[in-house]
Amino acid sequence: MSPDHPPGLDLDRLRGLLERERPGLVGGPLSGRLIEGGRSNLTYAVSDGTARWVVRRPPLGHVLATAHDMRREHRVISALRPTAVPVPRTVLLCEDEEVLGAPFYVMEFVEGTPYRTADQLAPLGPERTRDAVLNLVDTLVALHAVDPDEVGLADFGRPEGFLDRQLRRWGKQLDASRDRELAGIDELHAALGRDLPRSPAPTVVHGDYRLDNVLIGEDDRIRAILDWEMSTLGDPLTDLGLLVMYGTPLDLPDSPVSTTAAAPGHPAPAELVERYAARSGRDVSAVSWYTAFAWFKLAVILEGIHYRYTLGQTVGRGFDRIGDLVPVFIEHGLTTLQEG
Repeated sequence: MSPDHPPGLDLDRLRGLLERERPGLVGGPLSGRLIEGGRSNLTYAVSDGTARWVVRRPPLGHVLATAHDMRREHRVISALRPTAVPVPRTVLLCEDEEVLGAPFYVMEFVEGTPYRTADQLAPLGPERTRDAVLNLVDTLVALHAVDPDEVGLADFGRPEGFLDRQLRRWGKQLDASRDRELAGIDELHAALGRDLPRSPAPTVVHGDYRLDNVLIGEDDRIRAILDWEMSTLGDPLTDLGLLVMYGTPLDLPDSPVSTTAAAPGHPAPAELVERYAARSGRDVSAVSWYTAFAWFKLAVILEGIHYRYTLGQTVGRGFDRIGDLVPVFIEHGLTTLQEG
């Protein structure tokens, strides 16, 4: 495949669809490229030479269809567009698999930078880095302040029994991708199940909220939150736990998993928790459980990516090293629970 015809993206069929469904939108032949950084759904930048858009579709040969639901991702972004939560404007949802081989959607291209590593963040300097990460917390507070009923998302999830169902879901996800021994992962799963916290009032949760999944403008403000594939209605502290996990330095050189925690000026996890608590008014005393759950969930996600990689069903830089990280995430989860 040439760079202008990346795998999973038939530009001629895409253009034909856009010309039928959005007449006048496209002004010429399309070119496209795979945007690196995603570890699950595939993201492409597409242009007609003048305007730019983004296409999102499931991974090639995708399995576990509930984790790659384009309709849900398109729906939540569309619903949040009128709110204070920064999201791209959606253009089109296509559930006809004849076009690209899988359902997909198109949205506007938003200018901004996704900071994936400490080295990328460091040139901002300590003060701007601190502001960017604290803006990440404030934007999460804004997301969790949205009333699901008011934006048409009252039926977007089932908040009752959310944490128990999440644990069972990720256990099943692990089983569906399990083809090797993973020491400690069943112990971590069981320990989390024995000590479920009481959830606060449900909100829209992103499910994968981190600096890597937002676009930051030149003024260090967040221009758009991306990668909504795991969003639902549920316990907002699961988002906070994930943010804390990503705010913990991994000390793994050249890790294919993004982390910016080591950048000078990056706030410590405790400060992120304190700021969220102060601005949201929520009780965060059980944050260690939520953080340990985040370590477990990421271990399962990484194992799934490793499994698909071994089958030749996904593409991306660094996928050959993903499998080596899974035991590290399991150990962090066990340690976080013990310390909590």
